[in-house]
Amino acid sequence: DLDGAEPLLREALDGCRELGDRCPYTMMSITSLSALLRMKGDLDGAEPLAREAVERCRKAHGDRHLQTLGTIANLGSLLEAKGDPDSADTLLREAVQGLRETLGDRHPHTLCSIKGFGWLLRERGDLDGAE
Repeated sequence: DLDGAEPLLREALDGCRELGDRCPYTMMSITSLSALLRMKGDLDGAEPLAREAVERCRKAHGDRHLQTLGTIANLGSLLEAKGDPDSADTLLREAVQGLRETLGDRHPHTLCSIKGFGWLLRERGDLDGAE
C-alpha cells in the first residue's frame, strides 16, 4: 500500500532528521521516501529528496563510496524518467566511472550501472555509445 506507506516514511524521516545530518538512518530514510514517491509516479516530489541524498552521501562518504555512487545512479535514473536525458547522462556516466574505479569492470553493481547507462544512450539514439 504505497499511499499508506508515505505518511509513515515521512514520519520516520522527520524523526531521523533530529538525529543529525550524518546519521545513516537519515540518509536511508531520505532514499526510501524518494524511491516510494518515484514508485507512486511523483517524480517531482522524489527529485529533491534524491538530490539531497546525493549531497549528503558526498559529504559523509566522498565521491567514490558505494552508497554515494548508488544515490548518483538513482538520481540519474530519476532524471531520465523525468525527461532530462542530459543531466541523466552526466550522473549515470559518473556512477559507471566510479563503480569501475571502485569495484572493477565485471562486478555485478558495475555491470548493472553500465546496462542502465547503455539504455539511456540507446533511448537518445546513440547506438554506437550504447554498444
